[in-house]
Amino acid sequence: MVEYLQVEGKNDLVRDTKSGAIINRNRGAYEIAKRRAEEAQRQRDEIRGATREINTLKCEIHEIKDMLKTLLDRN
Repeated sequence: MVEYLQVEGKNDLVRDTKSGAIINRNRGAYEIAKRRAEEAQRQRDEIRGATREINTLKCEIHEIKDMLKTLLDRN
């Protein structure tokens, strides 16, 4: 049987006596933290995608500049 001990000064936290793990029993706080983590991941993914797009545009501009130089050198 699993036994828990109340963590002093923390109403939502208990310690599993077998594993020593601290467990947060406040489900609402857990859900909020989970949503916050998911939103942070979404923002990181969005930034990563924007960075890739910017790098692609830089490469394309570089290619265009090279083509323009080639055209100008022919004349």
